[in-house]
Amino acid sequence: MTERAERRRRTEQRILEAARKLFADLGFERTTIRAVAKAAEVDPALVMQYFGSKQDLFSEAVRVAPAPVAPGDTDELVEQLLGSLGMKMGELPQGSLAMMRSMLTHPEAAASARAVLSRQIHQIGESIPGDDARMRAALMTTIMLGVTVGHQLLELDELRGVPQADIARVLRPALKAIAGPQAE
Repeated sequence: MTERAERRRRTEQRILEAARKLFADLGFERTTIRAVAKAAEVDPALVMQYFGSKQDLFSEAVRVAPAPVAPGDTDELVEQLLGSLGMKMGELPQGSLAMMRSMLTHPEAAASARAVLSRQIHQIGESIPGDDARMRAALMTTIMLGVTVGHQLLELDELRGVPQADIARVLRPALKAIAGPQAE
């Protein structure tokens, strides 16, 4: 990579890191291109040159790849979901926080969240049996999302002060019941 291309890549990353932090802290509406540029120590015109618009910057800043899901064994799937509690209750990536903080108030954030969650629902749905697997996968995904929102954004004392293992112990039977073969 040329020195110029490397400088461009580093500048783009600085802008994205600043945007993720500001979107996570302030949400979409209150974050401005000028504030992002100031935090990244660049000119606002450069932010627009790299990303085109505030919407495009937001889309890039909140892009998150869904975690892979183990196929087949529903017990293994449940344990994988419960294993993700450590990340969901720990230090979330700024992009994830930005999307969560903005998803209920901004259409672009809602669309990004739906896309990420839809991919995860599809992966989980492919891993569990039954005609209603996608609906059950959606329920499992939204349960985990609810725990994350309650812990990270609402900072519920009833979740913040509880060890991850205790939350997993309580969730395990519910997730297994939802994931397991359903009687028709």
